[in-house]
Amino acid sequence: MKAIALTRYLPIDDPESLVEVDLPDPTADGHDLLVRVEAISVNPVDTKLRAPKAQVESEPRVLGFDAAGTVVAVGPDVTGFKPGDAVYYAGDVTRPGSNAQLQRVDARLVGRKPATLDFAQAAALPLTTITAWELLFQRMPYAADGGGAGKTLLIIAGAGGVGSIAIQLARRAGFTVVATASRPQTVAWCRELGAHHVVDHRQPLAPQLVALGFTTVDAAINLADTDRYWEALGELLAPQGHLGLIVEPSGALRIGDPYKAKCIGIHWEMMFARPRFRTADMAEQGAILDRVAGLIDAGELRTTLTETLSPIDAANLREAHRRLESGTTIGKLALAGW
Repeated sequence: MKAIALTRYLPIDDPESLVEVDLPDPTADGHDLLVRVEAISVNPVDTKLRAPKAQVESEPRVLGFDAAGTVVAVGPDVTGFKPGDAVYYAGDVTRPGSNAQLQRVDARLVGRKPATLDFAQAAALPLTTITAWELLFQRMPYAADGGGAGKTLLIIAGAGGVGSIAIQLARRAGFTVVATASRPQTVAWCRELGAHHVVDHRQPLAPQLVALGFTTVDAAINLADTDRYWEALGELLAPQGHLGLIVEPSGALRIGDPYKAKCIGIHWEMMFARPRFRTADMAEQGAILDRVAGLIDAGELRTTLTETLSPIDAANLREAHRRLESGTTIGKLALAGW
């Protein structure tokens, strides 16, 4: 099969940073599906894993998580899927990735592709959707249906991949959603997705929230820079509020007052935890994707795709990484077709 891989960790402007290789076709064993990949999407974790370092791989390493495609074969322990099914998934950080024509993926992590989306539109969703859903509705104490009624949620980095789906999920759950963005295009995107208010994260947050009538917020999810907003969010969150985090801080965080004084709950989300540690509930990720597919097909949620590059080749994947590293992408960027 054709794949895009690395053996050395190089700057993305180096043509050798991601290269096309031919690899043996994988097979489906155990709980695995063998999927013909039709589209992929890129996430910050892809660029972090590819970031320059001295390490050299003895065999080509295939990165990539988000994918949508067609089931080619199923392992003997698989139930609920058959060859020909259209699926989408984010996969497992411990296994070869989605930047290949064929991928083996645990069926318990896989959902059926929304019928109303094409493969690129579907591939934009899995990693960020699982992240946002787990954070809001499984790590934090809110129900997906109406759990945010009467509460205010602040979303730091609303126009990014996770923020773009989190706005929609939070709005559907009943929250009053305040998102942060800094450019006219990203402000408009957040509003289009359903944010009630948008504030500028380049400016102090508290005065902007006060101007909107909020002296505190019930909950916040920081999807960008844990260190930068730590003190501000500690002051903004209401007593017994909740803070969700996905980005590792650069050093130790002071988790005493005001967090302790207010009994603020701090919740970490790492969507790879379930597959990495083979948790008893790892099938929950497939269930989340199935639930979201139903909501998309019902018109309650939408894809966060904003651009598609084609075909899936090394040059376009390098370009996708380059754009992601620029920090200016909005929503999600996908690649489709071999």
